Amino acid sequence: MRVLVIGGSGAGKSTLGRILARRLGVCYVELDALHHGPNWKPATAQELSARVQGAIDGASGWVVDGNYVSKLGTLLVDRAELIVWLDLPLRTKLRRLARRTSLRWLRNEELWNGNRETLKGAFWGSEALFPWAIRSHFRLRRQLPEQLAGRPVVRLRSAREANKWLVEFRPEQAELSDKQA
Repeated sequence: MRVLVIGGSGAGKSTLGRILARRLGVCYVELDALHHGPNWKPATAQELSARVQGAIDGASGWVVDGNYVSKLGTLLVDRAELIVWLDLPLRTKLRRLARRTSLRWLRNEELWNGNRETLKGAFWGSEALFPWAIRSHFRLRRQLPEQLAGRPVVRLRSAREANKWLVEFRPEQAELSDKQA
């Protein structure tokens, strides 16, 4: 089984992805870990594509969480047997981001490749987390329906709906999924 979990920052992609990978007994790939190098240096499109292919090629199945369509194109969308779109309300995502970011900052928690969250990185600058989350929320809602048309998509619009889907999900349902974006 190959599953792609997409959605905006704070939607719960990593949490759902880890649980789903464990349940399916397949490898889990977090795109943020492959994209963010030391000092938050972003991978180029070529670097990210090579890292993703290295992580999923030869795997009997996988769950990948993240978006990065601008760098990966349809690499993952084309290979996924199921796409789970976590399309939660913006207020839910921002509340989750505030809690997660403050805990990471207070604990000085290392994320990927030695990176840590900072208040500046959360709020200031063109790539700051909170402004990015707001912009991408609306961009994803505009772009994803067209990009995902005709593909096996489950669009989950609330935390309750996502939890219910996860509890009820059975791998054989992926082929029968009729819930489209």
